[in-house]
Amino acid sequence: MKEMMKNTGILLAITVIAGLLLGVVYQVTKNPIAKQEQLAKEAACQEVFADAVSFGMIGVESMDASAWSSEGFSQESIDEVMEAKDASGELLGYVITVTTKEGYGGDIQFSIGVRLDGTLNGMSILAISETAGLGMQAEDVLKPQFAGKNAESFEYVKGGGAAAENQIDAISGATITTNAVTNGVNAGLYYFRTVLGGGGGQ
Repeated sequence: MKEMMKNTGILLAITVIAGLLLGVVYQVTKNPIAKQEQLAKEAACQEVFADAVSFGMIGVESMDASAWSSEGFSQESIDEVMEAKDASGELLGYVITVTTKEGYGGDIQFSIGVRLDGTLNGMSILAISETAGLGMQAEDVLKPQFAGKNAESFEYVKGGGAAAENQIDAISGATITTNAVTNGVNAGLYYFRTVLGGGGGQ
């Protein structure tokens, strides 16, 4: 009995010490991690809106669930929206951060820059864990195709046949990733038009 109480006391002491150490580690790393996340966010904003000099967070308005789902965005969410402004404080457009759960390897999160007339400035991928050599090509294959285009929504085509303004070429062998990113972009554009009141595509 005495031995069992001794062992219980030792285990309790180890648990308490481990908990305290974890608490200390969390406190020490919390601020640096938050700072790195902020820097990554600022870099993403600048990447998709190079001519903006300031970015200001605005609240994300909740969407009508049925309307959102009926548009095919049940797996997409709008995480953040920031106003992009020039040196005089003039609004240039918005940086919209989207997460899609349709990726082959899990969630894909990215930011898109959208000008007031609906033109996509570009995309910055924040988190992706797709298959190496396939879905991970989103950065090189998909991302450049959206830049400078103005469309209400996009579709992808296989075999390198994209010709229209609203078409992009799918990643060969990674249709799931292509579909996820395309749907995520479309969700961001839908939010831009319906909530932010942005100009439609052509």
